[in-house]
Amino acid sequence: MNNLFSLDNKIVLITGASRGIGFLLARGLAQQGAHILVNATTDEHARHAADRLREEGLRADAAAFDVTDSQAVHAAIDRIEADIGAIDVLINNAGIQRRHPFTEFPEQDWDDIIAVNQKAVFIVSQTVARYMVPRRRGKIVNIGSMQSELGRDTITPYAASKGAVKMLTRGMCVELARYNIQVNGIAPGYFKTEMTQALAEDPAFTAWLTQRTPAARWGDPQELIGAAVFLAADASAFVNGQLLFVDGGMSAAV
Repeated sequence: MNNLFSLDNKIVLITGASRGIGFLLARGLAQQGAHILVNATTDEHARHAADRLREEGLRADAAAFDVTDSQAVHAAIDRIEADIGAIDVLINNAGIQRRHPFTEFPEQDWDDIIAVNQKAVFIVSQTVARYMVPRRRGKIVNIGSMQSELGRDTITPYAASKGAVKMLTRGMCVELARYNIQVNGIAPGYFKTEMTQALAEDPAFTAWLTQRTPAARWGDPQELIGAAVFLAADASAFVNGQLLFVDGGMSAAV
């Protein structure tokens, strides 16, 4: 097995890839040779992100569809498979966050979180897997969270959704590994992103974070790229059903 970490000519679909961690992963995997399909809800955002990657000499195309709409997902995946080529790797990155005390959490916010963070992982993975199974190859990488294992004030529905992602990863592994499909997850610790901006700007939270994390700092989103490349490449051919924590040691400490 040569070039274990090469992604040359691999078609990689990344949901929620027009900005933030999704866009960084898109760029990082493209730099390893992947042909990236940039998903966003709107065609404008998907095209803008794909154009940015192409301006850097990378291979990318827009793939706009609503990950929570099963009919839109089915139509988009069918179109990709017919017009662009076989999806080799799926990265379920799309996610949202809402913050409220548990007793005041609006039901609509709960529904929105579960739809994007949990239901969409099921819908998109199922649709892509139906193509991967007869080919007897493929990789699915789900983006979990520290909250796949730990609770925290004001984000109970988010934690519930990411706990579900952990178990979807394990369940899909059990059912798909026999077809040479590897299903794994990445659980980021605390990284400075749009989603965590309010926390990053809170000195008290940063003080707690640096004390709680053995690495004693926030994560740089660029530090997630290596884990994604590993799980998307041949190097992880016998790794299945795992949740890889990229958290500066937080999950190992008490």
